[in-house]
Amino acid sequence: MIATESSAVSNGRPTGVIRVLLVDDHALLRAGMARLLDFADDVAVVGSAGGGVEGLQLAAALRPDVVLMDLSMPGMSGVEATRRLLAAHPDTAVVVLTSFADPDLVIDALDAGAIGYLLKDAEPDGLVDAVRAAARGESPLDPRAARVVLTGRMKAAPPASVLSEREKEVLVLVAEGLANKQIARTLGIAERTVKAHLTSVFTQIGVTDRTSAALWAHRRGLVSSPPKTAPRR
Repeated sequence: MIATESSAVSNGRPTGVIRVLLVDDHALLRAGMARLLDFADDVAVVGSAGGGVEGLQLAAALRPDVVLMDLSMPGMSGVEATRRLLAAHPDTAVVVLTSFADPDLVIDALDAGAIGYLLKDAEPDGLVDAVRAAARGESPLDPRAARVVLTGRMKAAPPASVLSEREKEVLVLVAEGLANKQIARTLGIAERTVKAHLTSVFTQIGVTDRTSAALWAHRRGLVSSPPKTAPRR
């Protein structure tokens, strides 16, 4: 059953709150996350769905800012739901929910366009902070699972030497959280040149989004710390 607007939206909250859609087949978990997020003044849970198909329907109807997406669901998987959702609504930020047991699914979700991932046993404050980060265009990545996922992505990954020096410079700045305009100013090149370099980088390292590219740069030692943000533009 699909739940649409929660009471958090109708009880006089200010406009400009972060609108969140929950997609998870465990009703108890959805209810717990909704109660937790509704305590934050700047967050409103606007919908709750028990599966991927329902999640897509609600995303189209409610246009949330952030979707918290379970990966292991009956019927349509969280990966496929993420891919379809972002194809229709590319400005929505999808953060996947996972556990240590499914690193391959996390990798697939990031390749599908998810902006980050959380573990289901995350601290309450961590969940709220992750929603806020995703709404800002950042990539909330649970550090406890980062090594598991990065190790998985090492398989068959091309070496950093496939990139030119300029491409590496652009990639490093992406991993540091700079948008294309900021990268252009930093390197003294046109924004369209930055986009051309990123297209080349994505093709050569086998990724389709900035979050995956930032993770690739981290595991290849091009940046010394996990990526903080990965703005899309």
